[in-house]
Amino acid sequence: MSLSDAVAKSFSVSHSGIFGVDEKSMLEILVKWQPEHLSTFRNETSSIFLKDERFPFEKCEEILLKFLKREFKRFKDAVVQWTMHPWERDARMARKALKRGRQAYGLLIELACTRSSDELLGARRAYQSLYSESIEEDVASQVDGIERQLLVALVSSYRYDGSKTNDRAIKLDTQKLEKSISIGDKKQLIKDEEIVRILTTRSKIHLMAVIKCYQETFNKNIIEDLDEESSLKDTIYCLCDPPQYFSKILDSATKANANKNEKEALTRVIVTRANVDMKDIAEEYDRQYKTPLAQKIEDVALGNYKDFLVTLVQRALPKGSD
Repeated sequence: MSLSDAVAKSFSVSHSGIFGVDEKSMLEILVKWQPEHLSTFRNETSSIFLKDERFPFEKCEEILLKFLKREFKRFKDAVVQWTMHPWERDARMARKALKRGRQAYGLLIELACTRSSDELLGARRAYQSLYSESIEEDVASQVDGIERQLLVALVSSYRYDGSKTNDRAIKLDTQKLEKSISIGDKKQLIKDEEIVRILTTRSKIHLMAVIKCYQETFNKNIIEDLDEESSLKDTIYCLCDPPQYFSKILDSATKANANKNEKEALTRVIVTRANVDMKDIAEEYDRQYKTPLAQKIEDVALGNYKDFLVTLVQRALPKGSD
């Protein structure tokens, strides 16, 4: 591999699906180069530089300038998110999700459903302090579509966090869910009052019992019954099985064709779950995708960004694990 190829690789430009940059390689090579070396690099690296059509110089493509700025920024963003108070971090992510619109509604579901009641309340308080508005009013005014009712109820929720359940209530909710799903319009289930009430007010332990009761009573999986209703599916996964949900998000984030929102999830999930349930997520990821999570990050990331995320994953695992 030539020096030009080595530097291009450290930029991650020539590798689709790679995150971050290899700062160490750049320091070892670039700072030693004289002007003639830099000129050779620009001439040999057509994936980054193009010869100007009018004048004798090589110009960097604008799209790649933006790409490089984004990849250099990944490590900084990870460190900033890691050092922030969790309430502020969640509040800022919620604000960002609202600005992005429908494509980021899943993040609002994630924030509302994978946090404890006190954590969500803290994020709501931080949101008010940061923006002099409530997250509830912003969701109600900015979400346009059938998701509004569900999302407002989710971010407003303060669930019972205890361990007690009521068998009668579990059976009643199971029956009401099955009835709503079986006779309702599959494209409008997200607006069904009973479905929204149950998913946004019941405790997580109650809902896990309801999902189990649904399977045992009707001999079918509620997730399959929901068909293409992804928002309700994500709500159930986030409430009842966060490791499976986050494993799926990480798999999407590390694919070569991942979009911007999906790629950002790699940082978000590792940073926000490192002190919560990273061991469970890593084990679930390994079970589903037959690859250790730390190894997957090693395969798709570079430099300080890679080292930071891998360290957060590995410290949650038993010694000797990958």
